[in-house]
Amino acid sequence: KVLIGGGFTSYNGTTRNRIARLNANGSLDASFNPGSGASFFIRSIALQPDGKVLIGGSFGSYNGTSRDGIARLNADGSLDASFNPGSGVNGTVFSIALQPDGKVLIGGGFGSFNGTSRIRIARLNADGSLDASFNPGVGASSFVYSLALQPDGKVLIGGQFNFYNGTFRNRIARLNADGSLDASFNPGVG
Repeated sequence: KVLIGGGFTSYNGTTRNRIARLNANGSLDASFNPGSGASFFIRSIALQPDGKVLIGGSFGSYNGTSRDGIARLNADGSLDASFNPGSGVNGTVFSIALQPDGKVLIGGGFGSFNGTSRIRIARLNADGSLDASFNPGVGASSFVYSLALQPDGKVLIGGQFNFYNGTFRNRIARLNADGSLDASFNPGVG
C-alpha cells in the first residue's frame, strides 16, 4: 500500500484532507480513514515498523485535535493520542527520520518545539515529548529540508542553511548523535 500526503482535499472524488492510503492498484484504501484529516499541508510522512504513521507539515490540527506541525496516526488513519507533542512546532516540519530506538528526528522551518528553543531541528522521544539530550545549540541558519540517519547514529541534514550552530556549513552538514556538529564531515564551500 502507498501513503500520500500533500495539499489535496480529495482522492478520486472521495474527501481526504491532505493524507490518504492507496491500495497497490492505486485505488483508495477505505480502511484508512483520517476523518477531517490535517488542517493544512502535510510535507513529510514516515512509517513506523508497528504500522503507525508520523506526519509533519504546516498543519495546526488533525481531525479536529490540535497538533502543530507534527502528529502520529494509528494504522487506520485515526490520531494516536499517546503521541503528544504539546504545542508542537511554531513553523513547518519538512522532514522526519525515525531512529531504531523509536526516537524521531524532525527538521524544518521552526524555532521552537513545545515552547523550548529548537531552531529548525529537534529530536522527540517515542511519546512525542522533546528529547533534551539532542541539543543543536542555535541550530541551522535557515530551513532544513531533509534528514538522513546513518547506521552509526550520525545525522545528515540538507537545506537552505549556511551555518549550523555558528559554523559555516553551506546547505549540507553532519551531526553527531547528540545534535552537535560533526566537524570531521567538512563539505568545504558546500
